[in-house]
Amino acid sequence: MSDAVVSIIPEMKRKTVEAFVEKAQENDVELKEAKVVPISLVTIGKNEIGNAVVTEREDIARMSEKRLKKGDSICLDFGDHHVGYVTLKLNSAGSPQDAPAFLRLKFAEIPQEILDDSNTYEGWISKGWIQEEFIHIDVLPCELKLPRRYAFRYLEVLAIDTSQKFQLVVEAAETTAVSAVSMEDVETLTELPEDLQKIDRASLKTLQDCMQHVFEDGPKRDRRLWIGDLRLQAKANYAAFKNLDLVRRCMYLFAGLTRDDGKISACLFTEPVMQADDTFLWDYSLFFISILYDYYKETKDIKTVEELWPAAYRQIELALEDMQDGVLRDDEPLTAFIDWKEGLNRQAAAQGVWIYCLRQGKELAKLLGNKEDIAYIQKLLNHALVDAVRAFWDEEQEVFVSGKDRQVSWISQAWMVLADVFDKEKSRKLMLGILENKKAVTVLTPYAYHHVIEALLHVGEQEKALEMMRTYWGGIIELGADTFWEAFDPEDPLASPYGNMQVNSFCHAWSCTPAWLLREYFK
Repeated sequence: MSDAVVSIIPEMKRKTVEAFVEKAQENDVELKEAKVVPISLVTIGKNEIGNAVVTEREDIARMSEKRLKKGDSICLDFGDHHVGYVTLKLNSAGSPQDAPAFLRLKFAEIPQEILDDSNTYEGWISKGWIQEEFIHIDVLPCELKLPRRYAFRYLEVLAIDTSQKFQLVVEAAETTAVSAVSMEDVETLTELPEDLQKIDRASLKTLQDCMQHVFEDGPKRDRRLWIGDLRLQAKANYAAFKNLDLVRRCMYLFAGLTRDDGKISACLFTEPVMQADDTFLWDYSLFFISILYDYYKETKDIKTVEELWPAAYRQIELALEDMQDGVLRDDEPLTAFIDWKEGLNRQAAAQGVWIYCLRQGKELAKLLGNKEDIAYIQKLLNHALVDAVRAFWDEEQEVFVSGKDRQVSWISQAWMVLADVFDKEKSRKLMLGILENKKAVTVLTPYAYHHVIEALLHVGEQEKALEMMRTYWGGIIELGADTFWEAFDPEDPLASPYGNMQVNSFCHAWSCTPAWLLREYFK
């Protein structure tokens, strides 16, 4: 896509606050392990409307009876989405092994990935993210322990070649699934209708599999700590797993690994060394304030607020450098992220984010009794509210518009509502109106859908919010998903922001928020 979040700044100077990094390390978590074995052999094919589905099942006990000659394959179903390390017990059958066994192992989060041919991939991010391994086995029998971590439900074992003398046998398979948390520790919402329980369960599973040594954006890809994802993951975690150490660890990492001027990066690498990426998003840096604010609301841990407030306040100062006449400059397509939606103008939504984070920053400053910071933020907030109406409100249409083309979009209204630019009643009418506006630009990602739904709930429109949750997240469930996806377009379910769905993440952190929304507003 044209709005690719890619930055290459080789000359970027980084700053490390060692005390913060050390504190982050003190809050590292020991991963829980669980042994998981496949539940059945499956055949993946197409249904009547062309979607990839399981078309046949066989008893897993028959796995060791299968003799795989050149070109043969078996597909194992592990029963649910898992993140972990796979071990295969392999043997030969027939005459003595007179050549290496040449295998392809294909891991899939959804059935479609089994059918996809990686040779056809032409997306704009690395093909290396496709979960495929080509392995030569010189001597059978053997126990093959794969060193790489995979995110998958299905595993296809293809015998690319054996020889005319012997066949390959998969005698056993298991994965050691890993996560910072356990599903057993979460209270289920049994009082909700069954469809909402399914949505909740998939949300929790998504969050669990993204909670590793940091809150990852996705365990298949990118396996990184992204701050926009973290903000939503932390909310869901507070409502469900309540792992405070992991949130604290991630906040200290972001504050401890920055650009030399203190700018917080959009994401961090934790391997081979911990460092800030050279990708910066205006709204993501500001969200550090929001994460700290939510953390305090959950924990009342004023000591952490005291230590991290300077880093949070610095994001306000730096945000101003990208603003002109009180609003975010509109000269680059992706200064702020907001959503993946093609053609989206982000300027108005960014103003909503600015106000939202200023309000939360003011509350943090009040907690610390810092009168100078309170006064300064209040001044910025007063101007921001005036500028929101001056620059973006269209009185005739009764809607916020964005950019020089005066684009009307769902997400612009959602963020202005979450920012409380208007009172509740006017905001309620705004949200109801925008959803009926056929010319409005809609949203693409679960990340953006979350903010639209949260805006509806913010103004008391619970039924509308539930309707959208059922349509969107429920639509993913109807496609057979165990976890929620990075991107989902109901009109084109297998669309990709990367030019090819083979690198899409089908367990993605920012889609986990129904677990929070349902507990916050409907429990």
